[in-house]
Amino acid sequence: NLGKSGLRVSCLGLGTWVTFGSQISDEMAENVLTVAYENGVNLFDTAEVYASGKAEKTLGNILKSKGWRRSSYVVTTKIYWGGQAETERGLSRKHIIEGLKGSLQRLQLEYVDIVFANRMDANSPMEECDPNFRLLLLEEIVRAMTYVINQGMAMYWGTSRWSAMEIMFRTVLLHFKKCPRARKPRAASLLVLDRGGGLSMREPPQNVKRGEVLRTNVQVAVKRGKAGYTLRPFPPIGDWMPGSISNIIGYLHHSEAYSVARQFNLIPPVCEQAEYHMFQRDKVETQLPELYHKIGVGAITWSPLACGLITGKYEERVPENCRAAMKGYQWLKEKLQSEDGKKQQAKVKELHPIAERLGCTVAQLAIAWCLRSEGVSSVLLGVSSTDQLIENLGSIQVLTQLTPQVVQEIDALLGNKPNTKKESRA
Repeated sequence: NLGKSGLRVSCLGLGTWVTFGSQISDEMAENVLTVAYENGVNLFDTAEVYASGKAEKTLGNILKSKGWRRSSYVVTTKIYWGGQAETERGLSRKHIIEGLKGSLQRLQLEYVDIVFANRMDANSPMEECDPNFRLLLLEEIVRAMTYVINQGMAMYWGTSRWSAMEIMFRTVLLHFKKCPRARKPRAASLLVLDRGGGLSMREPPQNVKRGEVLRTNVQVAVKRGKAGYTLRPFPPIGDWMPGSISNIIGYLHHSEAYSVARQFNLIPPVCEQAEYHMFQRDKVETQLPELYHKIGVGAITWSPLACGLITGKYEERVPENCRAAMKGYQWLKEKLQSEDGKKQQAKVKELHPIAERLGCTVAQLAIAWCLRSEGVSSVLLGVSSTDQLIENLGSIQVLTQLTPQVVQEIDALLGNKPNTKKESRA
């Protein structure tokens, strides 16, 4: 299942970034999609921005010509970059609704299964904007997504390239209380958890006017009388505001996408789409598992081969027909030829003995390695030929060979394992 939703998705999906409507011909795109579908892949991912909408058109034309039952596959698209005008990009209610309508027209579909909010709105960074504005921004996104779902334009919605903080961002509003057994009013005590993990008791600052919001760089927990301390981890931006002297001791107000949905009886996101490969691990391995266990958010990951770096094709030079040589992808070429890129390619060479021992290619090993991670529902493949697709699909057979010992061997070789409390599913 996709996270803890009821939607069934294949563990490998087919992405259309760079390839459909751009790098490969429509004929090859149809061949790739057909082979994928016939081999059990039911998840096809695209976005309004891919090839300026051509990727959606190509995918829509192929699906229409094939005549497959609509209920037998899952189509996802992403909304954010839609056009040149200010109103044609971003995550306003206007663009979410109009952008999705445009995608449906290009896809020639009545609905998509999942619509993604493709990155948080850069015009309103979560860590900088006023808490009240942040709440309104999230509420607008969640309301718009709920609307398109209720209108039958999408079945689910998710986030793409959001941080866990943006999906579950919280601000804290702490109020004073009047202790009924005390002779005089007593302020609520705060148990403060600093960034270093130390705990300390603090009283609320003095001479604070009612309604004034103070910024602190600490995490807090509320003392709840005989119940003891309730320790709640929060991001390093905590807002607390004194209320009436007779108010409750602690009122926790969550301004996160999930809690906004629950608060207003709206529909929360079901998954996050994130980059994940052997050299990009932190978010998927340290942040997303918590979202999966707490609120059921699954993960669809992309770029399992690090834009082709893990295949080893960039060892000597950048081939003319590859992604890094395409117009608009100079950033990828520079990344591959950088000092970090060369170090990563050296690590890839060291993976060859492990792959040979398991009887697979390094690409298959890398994709299976992504699949073994906790909370990952599906890994998107980006291929330019049917041969490449068939090779990548073989990674499913490799997954069973990734024993804890093999995973530990890979981690030791890579030397970049994040600190996590739980091990992978392997």
